Amino acid sequence: MLLNKQIALVTGAGSGIGQAVAMAYAAAGATVLLLGRTQKQLEVTHDRIRAQGNQAVIVPLDLEKELHRVAELAQGIHDRFGHLDILVNNAAQLGAMTPLAAYEPPLWETVFRVNVTAPFFLTRELLPLLRLAGAGCVINVVSGVGQHGRAYWGAYAASKAALINLTETWGAELAQSTIRINAVDPGPTATRMRAHAYPGEDPARLPAPADIVPVFLYLASTHSRHLTGQHLEAGEWVQWRPDTET
Repeated sequence: MLLNKQIALVTGAGSGIGQAVAMAYAAAGATVLLLGRTQKQLEVTHDRIRAQGNQAVIVPLDLEKELHRVAELAQGIHDRFGHLDILVNNAAQLGAMTPLAAYEPPLWETVFRVNVTAPFFLTRELLPLLRLAGAGCVINVVSGVGQHGRAYWGAYAASKAALINLTETWGAELAQSTIRINAVDPGPTATRMRAHAYPGEDPARLPAPADIVPVFLYLASTHSRHLTGQHLEAGEWVQWRPDTET
């Protein structure tokens, strides 16, 4: 199996892309730690994974209010599993779709805390566990609006731009190590966040979260061991399978 006996931590695993990635990793043989702030949503993901005969553990953690618990999280993973193979920083907040001049400072800070500060702290605190894995992997979920400024996307776009930069910085600093870190732009996907941003859009015309998981499987596997500090578009990898040419 592609991720046999590996330990993966996926944030925002209660729904959408995070849930789809967690289920795909579990189906590929990994034990998946489901991190999120809503216990009931995490339980849904957990039950779906267990119903398929795969392994998952619920890790309730609010990345907006409980970043002080990240060191405790790292210690818990070390005590139970001894290492971490994969970290997927997927959890995010959309914030407000409004002109920058009208953006509320507390909301701006919240969006940056979840979308940028949390991935930074998680990566930093979990680096020792990723090193213990021998070939650790970090995947940051970014967005097309982080590539170029776009009106009314405010803190979300700015935070995703920062996360792209953070990925490139980590990639350069870890280039000589066994840890690789890359970013994925899911593109338009039928998620709850997308529906909030585009309320008039028909979700049936968009890829489902499960449709874009091949790029996450690729980056988590040894097939991508030569890549770090890169930014991949999920839509370009939908046909990828472990037995195909990369």
